[in-house]
Amino acid sequence: MVDFVTWIFGICVYILQVIGGSPGEFGFGYYLANIVIFVVIQPGLILLFFILWRLEKRKHASKPSRS
Repeated sequence: MVDFVTWIFGICVYILQVIGGSPGEFGFGYYLANIVIFVVIQPGLILLFFILWRLEKRKHASKPSRS
C-alpha cells in the first residue's frame, strides 16, 4: 500500500512539474502551478459543485412528493 501511495505521489508531482513548465527567470513555474490548482481551481470546483447541489436540492424540494 505504501508503494502505491508513493507511486501516486510521484505521478502528482510529475504532473505539477509538467504544468508548471520550466521555472524561467523568476522561478515560479512549479509554485505557480500549485497556487493555480490548490488556491484557484480546487476551491472553485468545490463552490461550483456546492451551488449545483443546492440548485438541484431546491428543484426537487419544490416538486410535490408522490407518496
